[in-house]
Amino acid sequence: LAASRAALMRSAAHLASAEMNESGSLNGTGVPLARIQTSDGNSSLELSSQLPVFAINPWDVVLCISGTIIACENAIVVAIIFYTPTLRTPMFVLIGSLATADLLAGVGLILNFVFQYVIQSETISLITVGFLVASFTASVSSLLAITVDRYLSLYNALTYYSEKTVLCIHMMLIVTWGVSLCLGLLPVLGWNCLDDYSSCSIVKPLTKSNLTLLSASFFLVFIIMLHLYIKICKIVCRHAHQIALQQHFLTASHYVATKKGVSTLAIIIGTFGASWLPFAIYCVVGDLDYPSVYTYATLLPATYNSMINPIIYAYRNQEIQRAMWVLFCGCFQSKVSFRSRSPSDV
Repeated sequence: LAASRAALMRSAAHLASAEMNESGSLNGTGVPLARIQTSDGNSSLELSSQLPVFAINPWDVVLCISGTIIACENAIVVAIIFYTPTLRTPMFVLIGSLATADLLAGVGLILNFVFQYVIQSETISLITVGFLVASFTASVSSLLAITVDRYLSLYNALTYYSEKTVLCIHMMLIVTWGVSLCLGLLPVLGWNCLDDYSSCSIVKPLTKSNLTLLSASFFLVFIIMLHLYIKICKIVCRHAHQIALQQHFLTASHYVATKKGVSTLAIIIGTFGASWLPFAIYCVVGDLDYPSVYTYATLLPATYNSMINPIIYAYRNQEIQRAMWVLFCGCFQSKVSFRSRSPSDV
């Protein structure tokens, strides 16, 4: 009897083993497991009944979050300038152009994340990349236009508010957005590396030559801005010296104001350079075979420039602060003092 029982148990074990071999190994909960082969020849087990893991690059998540913050910040600026009739001077028109470009750049970063992980299409990828190129180009070009405007407000202070200045500002805006749109359309119209992988740059699907053109354009804009800000510093210091000669001495208030103005200019150009220069340089020296982490690490600070722009150019402005107070509080309290600022105020 004992021998029969043992034989029956061995038969049951043999049948169970055969079933496991057919359906795959089982864990303690009865979930089928798939056997995978490792590099050293040994096998290991992996759950096969689980849903496929949806891998998301953390860098893309950070870029998407940055895009959301950028879009929210600049949307407020655009709304304030659009709904405030008093903010129609050339300076605020240029600030509105900058905020619009940064708003579109933020939206582009969000769309890039959505289309990359939800709707995967070469056509949509080209359109998204072109949209981002146009938006960031318009942002950098608007910064250049603001720099030119500040220089003109100091160099031609007596004729700054003439119709000639307004015409000049409108022409700068047309050139800014026209060039940005053309550069954004280049990858969509065929200047891409979809058909020739060897010509791809560190930012696919842009070609190396396309990215080199964009980098060269940035270096040109940066040099012009640096030159103009140096001239602005000289004008500010010369004005302070003239005031000192008229009053026979330089008062503490004028000295502090001059020092603050020069420091602000240094912060503006320093922030712009620190944000964009690493990415622009890497676009020239980088190669497709380099780890993508280098691309993300240099691109992320460049996007932060669009996050800092509304703080430097909009939220520090007294007129925009007053408009924000009216917009969010519904009224204007006279206890809060606001001083009207001119474009030459830095």
